[in-house]
Amino acid sequence: MLVVVLGLFLAPMSGGVTLAAAYPTSPPAEPSSREAVSPLGTAGRVLAGDARATDPSATLALRDLWMARPDLTGTEAVEATALLARPTDGAADPFDNGYTVPATRECGVEVCVHYVTTTADAPPSPEWVALTLSTMEAVYDREVHQLGYRAPRKDGVDGGDARLDVYLKDLGAGLYGYCAAERDKSARTASGFCVLDNDYAPAQFPAKTPEDNLRVTAAHEFFHAVQYSYDYAEDPWMLESTATWMEEQVFDDVNDNRQYLRQSQLQAPYVHLDAFSTTLGFQYGNWIFWEYLTERFGTGFVKKAWLAAGTRRTDGRNHSIDAVKAVLRKKKQSFTDVYADFAAANTTPALTYAEAPGVAEYADPLPLADETLSRADKRHVERKKVDHLSAEAIHLKPAAELSGPRWKLRVNISGPRPSSSPAARLVVHKVDGTVATRRVRFTSRGRAQTLAPFSSAKIVAVTVSVANVSTRFRCGRGTDLVCQGTALDDNVPFTVVAKAVKAKRRG
Repeated sequence: MLVVVLGLFLAPMSGGVTLAAAYPTSPPAEPSSREAVSPLGTAGRVLAGDARATDPSATLALRDLWMARPDLTGTEAVEATALLARPTDGAADPFDNGYTVPATRECGVEVCVHYVTTTADAPPSPEWVALTLSTMEAVYDREVHQLGYRAPRKDGVDGGDARLDVYLKDLGAGLYGYCAAERDKSARTASGFCVLDNDYAPAQFPAKTPEDNLRVTAAHEFFHAVQYSYDYAEDPWMLESTATWMEEQVFDDVNDNRQYLRQSQLQAPYVHLDAFSTTLGFQYGNWIFWEYLTERFGTGFVKKAWLAAGTRRTDGRNHSIDAVKAVLRKKKQSFTDVYADFAAANTTPALTYAEAPGVAEYADPLPLADETLSRADKRHVERKKVDHLSAEAIHLKPAAELSGPRWKLRVNISGPRPSSSPAARLVVHKVDGTVATRRVRFTSRGRAQTLAPFSSAKIVAVTVSVANVSTRFRCGRGTDLVCQGTALDDNVPFTVVAKAVKAKRRG
């Protein structure tokens, strides 16, 4: 049996530590580098709770082990098989979740729920089993029949028949559930099964009610089973960010995914979009990228991206970013322009996302600089090195004395050459509460200059957003980034020189 687990588990930052405090305007090294070690040793260490700082998450540890499993022999093969099991396989389950007593099941049209009636793994009541089954059936209907995604691949008679098997287990605090790819099908697709907590007891999962925890976990984890029908080896950030986005599409009222926004490009634009962190969970927070694309291009965008990323004969067979680029090309849109628009839009979330107004988790992000320009202090210079697929913003306000109609803000930007895909936007905040976004054009030498209104009588502020939209990678380097590669354009310098100037009178 071959299994890869893509589980929903996120250890929250303790002691009230904020993302900015942990990584003040600097992305962590963890998501982009990984020590080359035995997948079997890594998986065993991570699952035992003895992970090293350079180890991947359990998700990637088990995925790597699954992909390495065909090359293992002897004792190593036996140990790998012992880590990759269904709960009904007994004590060899990868999270030590094997049933110790015989299981029974209840089935619907598409799903069978397996459970035990004794031991700590038993659900609290028959009603909870029925609720789990009805929830999973509703999720299946929404994601497959209504939204049009591929159904999970059939598993033959594993679990009793070809319907999707869901096992109820006491998973313990922090681990809400997981779905595992099990039997390799054609073109990097696989059948699988899911495991959910047996009751989501408030003592272990205090953030939401048991019912809401069940709903949001079912929506998220089932989408992993759906993803196995496209490409189980897709880039980790895409696997998790789209599954977290799917929570919004199935149970919009739960809003559990808002908790991850502080670990997203909405609040931490300086951390690259494809970051995958075992401790901070950027891959969950960046569901906001797919939400932006959905609100701009429609709900079907994500499905089209998965078709472009899929590995079947009629699919695009692209890595995550190339899949997004392929969908945008059909819409006659440039990825560089759309990402730059996304970065700029994130500086005004209440005007960008339908559910953002009045919601604390969508608070305006802190800019790299927030300065007021006056007659005595007309100029501001900001220098910053920016990683691939990330952005920075500076916020400039006119002092009250700059009230005449001739005051302008002259912005000069020095960035990398076009091969690194520099981009910039000006977001002009007006006194009447509206904003206007202006595109900034770079020359072949990576230079840009533009002029914006800056009279305090009409303008509250101007935000300068700069982005490194490079998608150049050296693939296959064993990282958690796009195409398991290393980015070729990290740490590129941008210099922004902004000056309040008075335009000359005409005539």
